[in-house]
Amino acid sequence: MATPTKPRIRVGIGGWTYGPWRGAFYPPDLTQKRELEYASRQLTTIEINGTFYGLQKPASYEKWYQETPENFVFSLKAPRYATNRKVLADAGETIERFFASGVLLLKQKLGPINWQFAPTKKFDSEDFEAFLKLLPASIEGVKLRHAIEVRNESFRTPEFIALARKYKVAVVLAGDSDYPQIADVTAPFVYARIMGTTDKQAMGYSTKALDAWAERARQLAAGTTPGDLETCGKAPAKAAARDVYLYVISGFKERNPAAAMALIGRL
Repeated sequence: MATPTKPRIRVGIGGWTYGPWRGAFYPPDLTQKRELEYASRQLTTIEINGTFYGLQKPASYEKWYQETPENFVFSLKAPRYATNRKVLADAGETIERFFASGVLLLKQKLGPINWQFAPTKKFDSEDFEAFLKLLPASIEGVKLRHAIEVRNESFRTPEFIALARKYKVAVVLAGDSDYPQIADVTAPFVYARIMGTTDKQAMGYSTKALDAWAERARQLAAGTTPGDLETCGKAPAKAAARDVYLYVISGFKERNPAAAMALIGRL
């Protein structure tokens, strides 16, 4: 995956198949088979959720590649079978199968891999470092980007931040949710998932909230951490510009595309 010379802020949603989006986000006369084609021209990235529940076929990755613009990027949720286990060191075979399933067929459109952990998974430094060692930095010459989404308060510790920074994996920034917010920068990119859309706002978020998230994204891309986001470790030794991947997820899902497009307009 080529790294652009200038940092880029990408904004998108989770998936593209959702009934209530038809007629709201998608034109009423758009056929379902063209929904990805349409969504990928309104947004700049999409997080694929289906990969979390099971391996996808190589033909699916090829199809997704063909249906999207040249500069579009997918992030993938890694299989739950790798993260939902008592001993993370035993996840090696599952991780290998995932990367052998056709992921690389996305070519330059392959973005970060999101390794999401259950809220019940607690931080254990030895257990977690064993897992991070299993994540390949590259495969067949393709550099990979890994993000870790943790959902337990035990991860709010400088020791976890130091470990993530050691292996250059991003800690997913959870915004507007009940999950722990960890905005520490630990990788050459930022991965944010904001979950506060509501049916009370036409754009999912208020104008003030959209302006705030757009400004936070700009600051993160410029190499600084916004002062209104919660961190729990030491700041990076040196600030550096970086790519930002921001997904409008959960909340009132029907409004998520509108919120994402409103952010893109601001950026």
